[in-house]
Amino acid sequence: MKKSYLTLVVHILVKEEYRDEIKSELLKLVSPTRAEEGCIAYDLHQDNDNPNLFLFHEKWVNQDYLTKHSQSDHIAAYRLASKDKLENVSAYKMTELTN
Repeated sequence: MKKSYLTLVVHILVKEEYRDEIKSELLKLVSPTRAEEGCIAYDLHQDNDNPNLFLFHEKWVNQDYLTKHSQSDHIAAYRLASKDKLENVSAYKMTELTN
């Protein structure tokens, strides 16, 4: 039986005047997060039609590892750097369906 991981999809809509700054801050998250215990995948994307829209596609072993990630120093630094610079953030916790 295939193991089911926790998938997280996060949409981040940035205020246009902060796009380059926030893009840089988002990119800073990738390497340290991929090195975290329990991280299976952590991929950042930028929308082709709306460059102010970013998406993280994440895969975690379970909720405990995702919780540790959300409490990490690099996430805390990002939250501080992005304060008042985002239009909207939507997060979806999902489970992959398999046959």
